[in-house]
Amino acid sequence: MCELYSKEATLALRGKHIGPSCTVFFAEDPVKIVRAGRQYMFDERGRRYLDCINNVAHVGHCHPEVVEAAQKQMALLNTNSRFLHDNIVAYAQRLVATLPPQLCVCYFTNSGSEANDLALRLARRFRGRHDVITLEHAYHGHLSSLIEISPYKFQKGKDDQKEFVHVAPAPDTYRGKFREDHADPASAYAAEVQGIIEDAHRRGRKIAAFIAESMQSCGGQIIPPADYFRRVAEHIRGAGGVFIADEVQVGFGRSGRHFWGFQVHGEDFIPDIVTMGKPMGNGHPLACVVTTREIAEAFHGSGMEYFNTFGGNPVSCAVGLAVLDVIEKEDLQGNAIRVGNYLTELLNKQKAKHTLIGDIRGIGLFIGIDLVRDRERRTPATAEAQHVTYKMKEKQVLLSADGPHRNVLKIKPPMCFTREDAEFLVEQLDGVLTVLEESIGTQTEPANSSENTLHRTKVQAPNEKCKLTVYLKCTDKRI
Repeated sequence: MCELYSKEATLALRGKHIGPSCTVFFAEDPVKIVRAGRQYMFDERGRRYLDCINNVAHVGHCHPEVVEAAQKQMALLNTNSRFLHDNIVAYAQRLVATLPPQLCVCYFTNSGSEANDLALRLARRFRGRHDVITLEHAYHGHLSSLIEISPYKFQKGKDDQKEFVHVAPAPDTYRGKFREDHADPASAYAAEVQGIIEDAHRRGRKIAAFIAESMQSCGGQIIPPADYFRRVAEHIRGAGGVFIADEVQVGFGRSGRHFWGFQVHGEDFIPDIVTMGKPMGNGHPLACVVTTREIAEAFHGSGMEYFNTFGGNPVSCAVGLAVLDVIEKEDLQGNAIRVGNYLTELLNKQKAKHTLIGDIRGIGLFIGIDLVRDRERRTPATAEAQHVTYKMKEKQVLLSADGPHRNVLKIKPPMCFTREDAEFLVEQLDGVLTVLEESIGTQTEPANSSENTLHRTKVQAPNEKCKLTVYLKCTDKRI
């Protein structure tokens, strides 16, 4: 493929014309990607990388059926979504068929951020309230309204937490307040939410909504304990609020067991509002809010029209229909559970071998590897995790690290990921961890995790025989 610029020129132009807050993966040695196919990406030299990062290219990069659907519709018509067109209703009908019957009204948007912003508007209009309960380390989008309810962002910045935002403990049974040895962590974490509600009421505040990712991604690949969401929903609805399930990262079969992440939490748990994005269009800008008829009618009763120029346009909906077709025809949901289980099994064998691995958690093709310096203390191995991502890149595997301590390796690849890919990923990880563990000793200078600052953390081996310098670049992205 012909490039417009050399990699060096691209970097220079990016530095000149692109905002400095727009960071890139592997900032010390960025990868320039020029093409992709299925679960692989290729740089300007033709070097192939196994993509374990991209939950956006859900059915695979440049899937021919998705590309063809977009091309055909683009050649025929793409226009303002206020014109009558079959694609939007055909897609809405297919989409709601995957959800519980109560969730039957769609509002189409262009991004997950737009979807979550609209979900807040729906919830606040429904009961005439404003306050929101969110989770520690949560991230729900880049709009101002969402930064306000995303501790992942506002706790790093200079803005104070807004008085209408209430932060509940993340339901993390590995690092959180109530761990795996607790008799009933679901009830304990849900009781924290109830306590927040009661405290808000004492101060004269009313809760409009509780919002959470069905499985928390930026928070460190957290799977809430069974029954947590159902109990929280009882508390929230008892207080007159609604439950918003953010499926922007984990929907469309990624869990393998179910089509939607919230369904992992039991058949008797149904959110009031579901938001979706990223995988929905396989890279094309397509997102949606789905809610109940009652909430939709209350929103309509405000008298304000909801208008989104391109939300649900004919091309986007054609792409969305093609994505659903591919998921079904290629049994990608089944693939997620089969390959995900196999990958988890392989990773647990690595955990038994490598002391740096503290925890393996996840469902389907949504997996986290929590790296630690001390298993007993569960000390986050932040610099080591960053080192691993760079070394894995050298091995032609693209991984990212996230979580509140940036020590959790995130695995959320395209859904066409295979057993062979899983074996290759684990083989390379084994090699990187083996060298790393041979190189480091017991004394490690803690990394300063201040945002957007370059750090150099020196890790010394026993008897000063070997030194490893790890470069830690704290970045802030959700993909």
